[in-house]
Amino acid sequence: MLDSMGSLRSLTAGPWIYPVVATSILLDVFLPVLPSGFLVISAATAASAALGSATAAADVPSLLPLLLTAAAASALGDFLAYRLALRGGPRMDRAIARSRRLSVARERLGTALARGGGLIVVLARFAPAGRSVVSFGAGAARRRPEEFLPWSALAAVIWASYSVGLGYLGGQWLGATWFSAGVSTLALLLAGGLAGYLIRRPGAAPAPAS
Repeated sequence: MLDSMGSLRSLTAGPWIYPVVATSILLDVFLPVLPSGFLVISAATAASAALGSATAAADVPSLLPLLLTAAAASALGDFLAYRLALRGGPRMDRAIARSRRLSVARERLGTALARGGGLIVVLARFAPAGRSVVSFGAGAARRRPEEFLPWSALAAVIWASYSVGLGYLGGQWLGATWFSAGVSTLALLLAGGLAGYLIRRPGAAPAPAS
């Protein structure tokens, strides 16, 4: 366990972990294969296990700055993707049209947001590649900022809190080990699978307000 704790701490030790986490989260809206969730969970796991150790506290992340970094980077990434699609004009429209997933997302998201169904933005933050589809889809559908950005910020806070919380609980229950980080990451993936199911199921979009 001590060896595992040391190797996990070596991945997350030092102030550089915050810009690395922020960059990974910021870019994974464009490259969904980046392991941003795993980085957040690993850092939170190391931070959790170090809470009771004064000697280790200096070389591991702190939970609150980690949460704030993750949430801010997530919201900023969504905003950049939204603005890129919003200002892309005909060229972006043609690119969206070539992707069946983005085309469907633009139609469904535009309708959902117009009906006040911003919950789909929150769910999509957990679904595989859902963040990318929703952020680009909102811009391509020409949704107003007040229709999309508040929900995006809420999704960022919920996702960051859930990811950091998983790492914290894993570190408390299983210690700062790779096994703990893996179990917590699996819980994040399961939440993503459930979110994807809820988005895809018939009737997922909210009904029009009466």
